[in-house]
Amino acid sequence: MAHRTPLFDAHLACNGKIVDFAGWEMPINYGSQIKEHEAVRNDAGMFDVSHMTAVDVKGAGATAFFQKLIGNDVAKLGFEGKALYSGMYNEAGKVIDDLIVYRTSWGYRVVVNAGTTDKDLAWMGKVAADFDVSLTPRRDLAMIAVQGPQAIAKAQAAKPDAAELIAGLQVFQGLPHGEWFFARTGYTGEDGLEISMPAGEAIAFWHKLVEVGVAPAGLGARDTLRLEAGMNLYGNEMDETVSPLAAGMGWTIAWEPASRDFIGRAALEAEKAERAAKGPLLKQVGLVFEGKGVLRSHMKVVTAGGEGEITSGTFSPSLQVSIAMARVPLSVQVGDSVQVDVRGTLQPARVVRMPFVRHGKKVYE
Repeated sequence: MAHRTPLFDAHLACNGKIVDFAGWEMPINYGSQIKEHEAVRNDAGMFDVSHMTAVDVKGAGATAFFQKLIGNDVAKLGFEGKALYSGMYNEAGKVIDDLIVYRTSWGYRVVVNAGTTDKDLAWMGKVAADFDVSLTPRRDLAMIAVQGPQAIAKAQAAKPDAAELIAGLQVFQGLPHGEWFFARTGYTGEDGLEISMPAGEAIAFWHKLVEVGVAPAGLGARDTLRLEAGMNLYGNEMDETVSPLAAGMGWTIAWEPASRDFIGRAALEAEKAERAAKGPLLKQVGLVFEGKGVLRSHMKVVTAGGEGEITSGTFSPSLQVSIAMARVPLSVQVGDSVQVDVRGTLQPARVVRMPFVRHGKKVYE
């Protein structure tokens, strides 16, 4: 039986079209994916992200645990609330999951993806056995992402007792407010918040957000928004067969100090050397396609240096062209023309630097 979030009844009340997503009954849209996309780009929209899992990490060994577990270094978290994006790798240097870690008064909070939660918890528990640390999955929480240029103001209006805390949040910072947790993060390329709260308080807050003009938005809009923002989706751009270097996540790896022996480091250092020697490896790029049809995942990309593959593709509501993320040979450069197999016909596409859209504006050249 599929899982339901604490907000399931709210989705039905808002006429959400429910589909299966990684074993969860989630809204794909509330009538118009395009209108929901535009609401986030131009005003404010909200997503139920309660299917993701927050895990509280406590104990004297919590920092050492994360320094072993993930590619980025939690020593960078210089003050309470500061957040860090990272990959979590296996010994082969492939991506188990991508996640956000917050420094908190009790230690750390980490938020992992919905479809990977069970394997993530098993892996984290295995690594934790060597450290003085406890892991507490917070399945008692719901989470709502409010995103868009008016997201901050409207979230303050819906939760006035937290307005001052929200106003003081820096980008990529999260702080508690009683049993609630407000993080200025997101997945859309817009300003906004990801707000955790006790599950029993979620529906009332959802309806309060509707009252102040925040539009419910489904998984469909979330995917076009994240693709325009050039953000990876686990299972598309990365999985346990893909390295972070091939998935455009190299910037999240903290190579210094060299003595920090995080899981997967040896394999990634070997791959890094092979890339420097121009080995037969792939990298991630953006594609823009102005021909007929829409770029979709798994389409073949033909380049002068060999073949690649589209990992995610869609028609961009903001740009009115088809865009895609693709893994292609290292020799491919921004500005190159490549060919994509669109329903059996090779058609030209242009390689661009991602993101495609930031804060509602086209940013690629």
